[in-house]
Amino acid sequence: MTVTASPDLVFERSDELGTAGHEQVVFCRDAATGLRAIIAIHDTRLGPALGGTRFYPYAGESEALTDVLRLSQGMTHKAAAAGIALGGGKAVIIGDPATLKTPELLRAYGAFVNSLGGRYITAGDVGTNADDLDIVATATAHITGTNHGSGDSGFSTAYGVFVAMKAAAEHRWGTNGLRGHRVGVEGVGKVGSHLVGLLLEEGAVVAAVDASQAALARLAALYPDVEVRDSVVDADIDIYAPCALGATLTSSSVAALRAAIVCGAANNQLLDTSVALLLQGRGITWVPDFVANAGGLIQVHGELVQRTKEEVLAGVADIAVTVRKILDLSRTTGRLPSDVTADIVEARLAGADVQEVRS
Repeated sequence: MTVTASPDLVFERSDELGTAGHEQVVFCRDAATGLRAIIAIHDTRLGPALGGTRFYPYAGESEALTDVLRLSQGMTHKAAAAGIALGGGKAVIIGDPATLKTPELLRAYGAFVNSLGGRYITAGDVGTNADDLDIVATATAHITGTNHGSGDSGFSTAYGVFVAMKAAAEHRWGTNGLRGHRVGVEGVGKVGSHLVGLLLEEGAVVAAVDASQAALARLAALYPDVEVRDSVVDADIDIYAPCALGATLTSSSVAALRAAIVCGAANNQLLDTSVALLLQGRGITWVPDFVANAGGLIQVHGELVQRTKEEVLAGVADIAVTVRKILDLSRTTGRLPSDVTADIVEARLAGADVQEVRS
């Protein structure tokens, strides 16, 4: 009998994650609270795995598993690219947070995190906030981003995307950077709304889209001049900033894209690695997502090692230095920015450039 590898598996997947090499994947269930969660630890060579907890109504366990495997791998790359002594991990809770989230469920989840003994440190993500983390923290000390710690990381993430985008704009158009350029922000939640404010202060023109009418109403109250659209992918913009969920860059969306730069906060923006070639073929500069959106990780790492707010913001600002290095190498070698970044990540994971890794 021939056994065909299923994409539902962890170690024998038939997709690109089949070679990702996750160290540990934990399925967590608590019948009393309805908790169904998956914690994925991808790589701990640089330190304990750190990554947020995403609370989301996945269509099923298979979709949730794929997401947590991709996200945890991205966290490994994010920490290594940022020069931080942390590994990559992530967790997902399956369900609608609006109806399923309770203090009891969050405490049950915290107990599962605690059972890993510090191999995984959790934080906030889509569907979770600092108030939720305060509850999780009653069951585990392996947590960052609570109200008693560094708090919500939305601004730090947005600021990192902003400095990355500005570096890419200056690389492409010169010293004026973002001023006068049109940016389409897709997703204006706790990260995207901060990014909109930073862009407007810089003199950019912003259009926005979000599936949540409440998020758009909050944005309109803050920034009434922002144009609200049904879509920004195919809009007449210079920069596309995906700041919602991932995989929005596909063969069809890249074909429709009118922007010259893609730089945003969303994780796993490419449907698969082949999309990077499509972007290059159209002359579109893509800033790898795990480089641009590392600001939140830099903040919670700063909490762990007791850095000041000023030191954390300086670390986030350094994302621009990394982006310039990547884009300069990409231009001179003709290689994809993602390939250049992969070399940096692999070198640091292998122990090279250890002096650059912030302990």
